[in-house]
Amino acid sequence: MTGAGSILAINLVVAGLLAASFVMIAIFDRMRTAPRWLAFCYALGMSSYAVEALVPLTVDSRYIVTLSFGLVLAAMVAFNVGVARKYAVSAPWWLMAAVFLLSILAVFLSQDLPRHSFERMMIYQAPYSIMQAIAVGLILSPPKRRMIDWAFTVLLCLSSLHFLAKPFIAHALGGWGTNPQAYLQTSYAMISMGLGTIFGIGVALMTLVVLVHGLLLDLTMKSETDTLSGLLNRRGFEQRAARALSGAAGQRMPVSLVIADLDHFKSINDNYGHAMGDRVIAAFAGFLRNVADDHHVAGRIGGEEFAIILPGANLAAARLFAEGARGAFAAISIDGFPKDRRFTASFGVAELAQGENISELLVRADAALYAAKDEGRDCVRIARPSRIRPSLRSAS
Repeated sequence: MTGAGSILAINLVVAGLLAASFVMIAIFDRMRTAPRWLAFCYALGMSSYAVEALVPLTVDSRYIVTLSFGLVLAAMVAFNVGVARKYAVSAPWWLMAAVFLLSILAVFLSQDLPRHSFERMMIYQAPYSIMQAIAVGLILSPPKRRMIDWAFTVLLCLSSLHFLAKPFIAHALGGWGTNPQAYLQTSYAMISMGLGTIFGIGVALMTLVVLVHGLLLDLTMKSETDTLSGLLNRRGFEQRAARALSGAAGQRMPVSLVIADLDHFKSINDNYGHAMGDRVIAAFAGFLRNVADDHHVAGRIGGEEFAIILPGANLAAARLFAEGARGAFAAISIDGFPKDRRFTASFGVAELAQGENISELLVRADAALYAAKDEGRDCVRIARPSRIRPSLRSAS
């Protein structure tokens, strides 16, 4: 077996392993279709390698070369659909269909061109580059991207460019064989397949990392999210709030905490049932999400108790926020209850003091909340300033 033939066999096995890996992810995460498309992509890749291995055995290779090319391009289409599903954007079906059909026709007709013509080689490689560039566009479509998405983008850009470089490499090495049957015997075949293997495995592994990273983020989010309200649970809230406090301290900006508790919640459960009580909790959580900004941290930290961190807000601004929320919530109606039935909440507000942590801030805001309850409910009370002295805290 030639060196190129060995690489072809390795590619076949690797494509099978990658297809199996994406199948396993698809089984684990049945709610998302991205892993299924990616598994289909590498299954098509296996088929293309198997067909390519048959080229030396054929007399008229026009059809089998076109078939091998088409399978690889179809695999790249499936890859792009998987990427689109992962990043929750629309797959450009019409664009990919046009590139696919025109490329199949062009490659079939290009078999009549001289074997070593630059145009023929570019016709064969350019569609791969275009398909990879489409994947780059899909990743760049969402407004927000993480560092891992930028790394994925850079790798796909390099992969796209390497396809365009292949005709120049072939020209420098004297072409890709006197005929298709001799292709696997050429130095270009070994270099081309080697580059393809490097970029193919690199892209596949990065795709796996992106998918697994997304799964871990989802699992973390689920473990930190309260099912009923859709807000952070107490564990998630305290972790996110601690990070928000640290960030605010680093930027020397004020940060405040608002705690809210639904008034007379026990009577709601007693008079209307727990299902209706859950509806009130869900309604207040939805209301809190609507009034909160993107940089705020909101959570359900108890049965009917909620908290929200306001980075950049001092005590006066936080109190205004709480008063506005109190008045607005008291004015809304909740489905399933009498139209004239209104619900209220009590609020406690505290501003972070120097040297204070999230637990201590929660204690002070909670004390203000109890003061609001004791003074008749449906009101806002502010916490007393912290008596913690920074020098003593640092010594402890």
